[in-house]
Amino acid sequence: MDVVIIDDNKTNVLLLRHLVDRLEDGNPITFTNPVEGLDWCLGNEPDMIIVDYMMPELDGLEFISRIRSSEKMGDLPIVMVTTADLKEVRYNALTRGATDFLTKPVDTTEFVARITNLMALRRNSKRLKNKTALLAEEVAKATKDIVERENEVIFRLSKATEYRDPETGQHITRMSMYSRLIAEKLGFSDEDVDNIFRAAPMHDIGKVGITDEILLKPARLTPEEFETMKAHTTIGYAILQDSPSKLLQLAADIALTHHEKFDGSGYPRGLAKEEIPLVGRIVAVADVFDALTSERPYKKAWTVDDALGLIVKETGHQFDPKCVETFQNCMESVLEIKSKYTD
Repeated sequence: MDVVIIDDNKTNVLLLRHLVDRLEDGNPITFTNPVEGLDWCLGNEPDMIIVDYMMPELDGLEFISRIRSSEKMGDLPIVMVTTADLKEVRYNALTRGATDFLTKPVDTTEFVARITNLMALRRNSKRLKNKTALLAEEVAKATKDIVERENEVIFRLSKATEYRDPETGQHITRMSMYSRLIAEKLGFSDEDVDNIFRAAPMHDIGKVGITDEILLKPARLTPEEFETMKAHTTIGYAILQDSPSKLLQLAADIALTHHEKFDGSGYPRGLAKEEIPLVGRIVAVADVFDALTSERPYKKAWTVDDALGLIVKETGHQFDPKCVETFQNCMESVLEIKSKYTD
């Protein structure tokens, strides 16, 4: 254990060094210049400090104050060496954070007993810190496992939608990446950006509740069939709502609101502007762009320019203007995604 000895008197340093050497696991590190000793302590992790009171440049009281100002030195044992008549100095030292005292001339038996006890306390403190760090590591690992399982559940549920609606191909991959791009540029935190990316694939999970006759119809839907198709938003919300998972709560909001329109003419609730959760407005742009630029049994794929032109035309009506503007500014990345994840 590293025991730092700081005293401007070389004779005192030699004596204390000798005593620490006699202790089990004691490793004395000595300084006759208190400023140099302070710099070393703040840049390293000593196990104990023995510091004299009367020193030039930096006395023991100021030394203790500066050590305690460092967060990592909060529980470090500090022993001050004083003369017996300096009670007021001792009281001041206790206020500043001294752990114990030694009186000059240092009594060998007293020194060994006090320092040995403090070293034992230091060992126990370090063991506790190590256990705390180990526990934190285990908690982080368990949390990571939970997140990975949550991701797998979301992925498999999203794949279930693809099996019901095989024409979607790489749609959920592309639109979730487009959604992530928009969220990043809008200034979402890294965690929120990641959550949007992971939740967006669930936007059409409600299609598992739509009949094959409507879902797989190789032509445009009639008005009556389209009314039935609209229910996939509320079905998806019903599947995902009330989950304790924040990620699934986010996915529920996306499933419910990604077909709402900025001017209030969308479905299922006819929400308008900021009444629509921002994640729903983001996914609306990403989802429509990918749907337009993808081939379907009832239509050819639109060109990027035509699809973007429609989205721009619908700005303020179907789409949030700031989401559209952000999406336009990401077109280089959008085209890279579109090229990489083809159907």
